[in-house]
Amino acid sequence: MSEIAASATLLVVLFAMLAGGVWVGLTLAGVAWFGMAMFTARAAGDAMAITIWGSTSSWTLTALPLFVWMGEILYRTNLSANMFRGLAPWVNKLPGRLLHANVAGCTIFAAVSGSSAATCVTVGKMNLPELLRRGYPERQVIGTLGGPATLGLLIPPSIILIIYGVSAELSIAKLFMAGVLPGLLLAALFSGWIMLWALRHPDQVPKADDELSFMQKLAEARHLIPVVLLIVAVIASMYTGVATATEAAAIGVLGALILSAWQRSLTWQNFRDALMGATRLYCMIALILAGAAFLTLAMGYMGLPRQLAEFVGSLQLSPAMLVVALGVFYIVLGCFLDGISTIVLTMGVVLPIIQAAGIDPLWFGIFLVITVESAQITPPVGFNLFVLQGMTGKQVTWIARACLPYFCLMVLMLVILWYFPGLATALPGKM
Repeated sequence: MSEIAASATLLVVLFAMLAGGVWVGLTLAGVAWFGMAMFTARAAGDAMAITIWGSTSSWTLTALPLFVWMGEILYRTNLSANMFRGLAPWVNKLPGRLLHANVAGCTIFAAVSGSSAATCVTVGKMNLPELLRRGYPERQVIGTLGGPATLGLLIPPSIILIIYGVSAELSIAKLFMAGVLPGLLLAALFSGWIMLWALRHPDQVPKADDELSFMQKLAEARHLIPVVLLIVAVIASMYTGVATATEAAAIGVLGALILSAWQRSLTWQNFRDALMGATRLYCMIALILAGAAFLTLAMGYMGLPRQLAEFVGSLQLSPAMLVVALGVFYIVLGCFLDGISTIVLTMGVVLPIIQAAGIDPLWFGIFLVITVESAQITPPVGFNLFVLQGMTGKQVTWIARACLPYFCLMVLMLVILWYFPGLATALPGKM
């Protein structure tokens, strides 16, 4: 059977299992088993056992559950709830006023959670009721939360970047550094859009709160300082070379526990819930990674990556056209699969293609994560849309329209990243 027929058969099996409600990780392993049994002479059993053990016992992957646990601790204690109180006085003078608290809150919490969904839930619980109570337009409140919450995938420590780094065999610390400048620039684009909207619709922006003096703002900022110091400690430990990504994650967990205990918000119930929440999320991710590793091995035995790379090479696409094609491909694919599944499902095929085209895998990782970010707010499977639907009761299509400007800004960010690749490669180059 030709490679095209084999690929088509595997795609049919893949989507049939996904449509049947089979877990993504089990689906990937099942498709790999089917492919090896049908199209290769290699025994599938021992190959699966060796691959799954190798993919889940990686020391690099240890950083993932630790960062997830750190985010869970902050989510379940008062540390995250104090962010709005510390941020609000500093954004009161900007056009759009407290809507910027959503962007700033998502940017800060993204740097300690690594998860888009956790960022959306945490900042939403703090800010949504307060902003609606003050009279801000509901569409703008929800849009300024849904779009910026995707920063949890880009600003380090990012779960997606860890998974990409493991899949592409790249330095996690360098990937984290590569995400800093694009993440901050994307947050600035979000705030810039809010200012533009506020200047065009001044009648929809509530009056400013009473202006505080500089010393009063500093007094309120004390609620924000502990989280900021934790972020700085985690990132600085990696950037200076004092700690690896895994050791920095352990520093983050220890710091989150100390801060929450110091503020007397750490209880045995909070500790247990955070640990169990992190365990459940990591087990889901580990199952997906294991299935994807087995599928990558199976495709290698079948020769599919090589054939696809040769086909793409025969098209003689320029690097720019290849990046555009891959960007569209990932945005469309992200409409139907979550970000983790999207990356691990395609890395075995896409990585040889971009390497053959001379594209820096480090740069491409940031490009890829931004496309996955945009898929978090595109129906029908935009995960942030479902999170916001559960919090607000609005229809997914209504929420998607509220988030549409932020999707467009992410596409603009992809264009900027292409023309200014140093945004992603400058900081890692200094490590």
